[in-house]
Amino acid sequence: MRAIRVSLLLLVALAMAGCATSHVLTGTPRPPIDPAQVRIYHGPPPGGYEEIAILETASGAFTYGEQNKTDAVLRKLREEAASLGANGVLFQGSADGYGGGGVSVGAGGGRIGGSSFGGAGVGVNISPRQKHASGIAIYVPNPPPQTAPVPPEE
Repeated sequence: MRAIRVSLLLLVALAMAGCATSHVLTGTPRPPIDPAQVRIYHGPPPGGYEEIAILETASGAFTYGEQNKTDAVLRKLREEAASLGANGVLFQGSADGYGGGGVSVGAGGGRIGGSSFGGAGVGVNISPRQKHASGIAIYVPNPPPQTAPVPPEE
């Protein structure tokens, strides 16, 4: 029974480790800030910036829906950048991970000492593909003002 508990805890720890965001320092970190203050840039911000770290993350094993996956990776990039004192993330891109769901069917049978036996099974894997993303944590000395999104024309 104890071996089962230890194995289960190890599996949970490995699953959680797979969801972590990592960074490689390329500059000097600053004191942490609120993630809500971190902006995502899809190109270099005007006025220059200071590079702090390279970031990599994944959406998580149980995140469903493309929008939810994108939201998850952007949130994680913001949180990691904020922990390093960066007020911006220069988004480098995203990609879908390998894997995905599937269905497997198996059957078997045999004969031992005059007795026959048989068995069948169906396995279903419904875990979604993760979205992976990368960015560069940056500090922008004078960030440009936030602009409100333009509503679509009808």
